[in-house]
Amino acid sequence: MKFTAQINVMPQKALLDPQGKAVGANLKNIGLEACGNVRIGKHITMEVDAADAAAAEAMVKEACEKLLINPVMEAFEFTVSAS
Repeated sequence: MKFTAQINVMPQKALLDPQGKAVGANLKNIGLEACGNVRIGKHITMEVDAADAAAAEAMVKEACEKLLINPVMEAFEFTVSAS
């Protein structure tokens, strides 16, 4: 059965996000003072062929932990849905 995983990877909350800080500062420069606390991450979409949703979730978690993120600097969350 095919599943689609939507993975969001973000910098750890305790770490400085220089890219987010730069975007936040520039939002103020263009008159968007109400916008702030910007954090920049990445979004990954992945197709998984698995017997069931639990197996797909396990594969996605393993891919994240072993390849897609740096656990020292990044955190992740994901959803899996049938394709």
